[in-house]
Amino acid sequence: MPIQDHVEIVSSRVFAFHRDELFSAFSDPARLAEWWGPDGFTNVIHDFEFRPGGNWRVTMTASNGTDFLNHSTFGAIVEPEHVTYTHHGPVHEFDMDMRFEAVSDHISRLTWRMMMEASEETAALAKFIALANEQNFDRLEAHLQTRAEESVRP
Repeated sequence: MPIQDHVEIVSSRVFAFHRDELFSAFSDPARLAEWWGPDGFTNVIHDFEFRPGGNWRVTMTASNGTDFLNHSTFGAIVEPEHVTYTHHGPVHEFDMDMRFEAVSDHISRLTWRMMMEASEETAALAKFIALANEQNFDRLEAHLQTRAEESVRP
């Protein structure tokens, strides 16, 4: 059996929102700060240069008060379809490929494909990361729903 040199984590969810709204929730740093990360995290976005080669720096604070300064560099950006970035740390490095797919007029699928070098550490992290991604999608869905409800209030 060949030894794999990468760990791939794929997370995908269908949202009852237009693809443009889904893309905007990521590409607008004020909105992104509201939902990014797994349960219990808050965010302060320091840099968000949403262009190829641009930096994204965010401090994610866990519910126990621990800060994690994350640094990523954007790769490809095709609005409203596709974003790639390289996450440089902390804890683990990976390449992210995000696909925003229109299923129908107001139904969209978001797929995250994360690729990281294989190691004992990344193999152990894979289950945690997959769960954290689902929590992240839950937070995104709640954010989208709240904005939709706010837009129809008189």
